[in-house]
Amino acid sequence: MGEQPIFSTRAHVFQIDPATKRNWIPASKHALTVSYFYDATRNVYRIISVGGTKAIINSTITPNMTFTKTSQKFGQWADSRANTVYGLGFASEQHLSQFAEKFQEVKEAARLAREKSQDKTELTNPALNITSHQVLPSPIISSNGPGEDKLFRSQSADVEITTEKERLKKMLSEGSVSEVQWEAEFFSLQDNNNKLVAALHEANANVDQWKKQLTAYQEETESLRQRVAELESQGAHDSSSENNKEELNQTLEELELLIKAKDEEIQMLKSQKCGRWETEGEREETLQKLQELEARNAELERRLHLAEQTLAETLAEREKIQNEVTKVAEIMDVKIFELSEIRQGLAKLVESN
Repeated sequence: MGEQPIFSTRAHVFQIDPATKRNWIPASKHALTVSYFYDATRNVYRIISVGGTKAIINSTITPNMTFTKTSQKFGQWADSRANTVYGLGFASEQHLSQFAEKFQEVKEAARLAREKSQDKTELTNPALNITSHQVLPSPIISSNGPGEDKLFRSQSADVEITTEKERLKKMLSEGSVSEVQWEAEFFSLQDNNNKLVAALHEANANVDQWKKQLTAYQEETESLRQRVAELESQGAHDSSSENNKEELNQTLEELELLIKAKDEEIQMLKSQKCGRWETEGEREETLQKLQELEARNAELERRLHLAEQTLAETLAEREKIQNEVTKVAEIMDVKIFELSEIRQGLAKLVESN
């Protein structure tokens, strides 16, 4: 089947400093993928992490390994074959717990695989099994001879190696806590620094944009002020138009009264024409006078119509100018409000910097 991945996670990888055995050396600047692999052919479990083309971690798990949590987001284990100690910094406590649980499972599986392999060896080599059971007690029974001295030296060396291993584990477990915390705090501060730098660049870009927008608003405000001045001058002209309007109204009233009087005179002449026309000459004169009155009446009506049309156009133009003045005033209010907000934002940004 070959070697297959059974679990993967991401973490910052560290190795213990071989010179001091106390400080951590980061294996990469960024988090790497750390995976558990199982080799079905050799029945072996390994932890592997690759950075680029280089294997950062290649640790074969044995039953005597121990994964230790030294903080909420950091854990470590010692690999005697690689003669080093690996440390992993995780993004959260949950990722650390998952990795530790999987380490315990793989460690137990490695132990069972070793026991199964030993049982298989004993079954396939019964003579070796018997010999081992017969040879082990013999040095204890003998009281004199070189065999007892050899066993004593072997047991003494094993005790020293075990004591040295325990001392090394305790030193790494206790003495590396502060270094791990410092390393974690360093990476946290580095991330915060990168975020602050990015925020500062963004703020500077926003400041440049606000300055450009402020300049555009100032130019637009100046043009609006000029437009308001023009409209005010037109409003002054409208005051003179108001006077003209009053004069036109007065003229219209006079014309209406005059037309009304002429209509009455025409009606009176028409009612009296039959009784008062004594001669043909008087009739012709009266008819001529009547035609003149009708022509004058028509002229007055035409002037009245023109005056009414001029008055309507003047009122429409005045209403249009008033609407435009109102619209410009509203736009100026909005621009002045936006301009004040931009100035406040710039002031706050300057104070924060």
